[in-house]
Amino acid sequence: MKKRFSVSWKGSKKPSKQVKYREQAPLHIKHRLMGAHLSAELRKKYTGRSVPLRKGDKVKIMRGSSRGKSGKIMDVNLKKLKVSIDGMQVSKIDGTKANIMFEPSNLMITELNLDDKERKKSLEVKQNGSR
Repeated sequence: MKKRFSVSWKGSKKPSKQVKYREQAPLHIKHRLMGAHLSAELRKKYTGRSVPLRKGDKVKIMRGSSRGKSGKIMDVNLKKLKVSIDGMQVSKIDGTKANIMFEPSNLMITELNLDDKERKKSLEVKQNGSR
C-alpha cells in the first residue's frame, strides 16, 4: 500500500478520484485548495486571480441563496474545505442558530486581512512578479 501522498497528481475525469484526492490531501495541500477569486481592484493591485482564504478576510457571496451578501470570515475549516462567514446563520427547528459553511469557490475576496507578515510578504512577491 502506498504510504506517501502524491503532489504530482495531474487530475482525473472520475469524480470519485477527485473527491479521494481532496479528502486524503495533507493540510499544506488543502490550504492551496482553499483559494477564492479576488475582486477587480485587488486583482489589478496584486496581479493575480486568486488567493487562499484566511480568517479576517472580507468576502462577497457569489452563488447560492445568500448571493450578494458580504461579511468577514470567522472560521476556516481545512478538513471540510469550507469557511463560515460572520452573520450568515440559519435557524434550526429547535430555535438555535447554526453557522452556514461556504465553499471557497463560491466566494470573492473584497478585502484582505494583512495582519500576518508572511501573507504580506507573499502578496508583495506576487505583486512584483518575482519569485
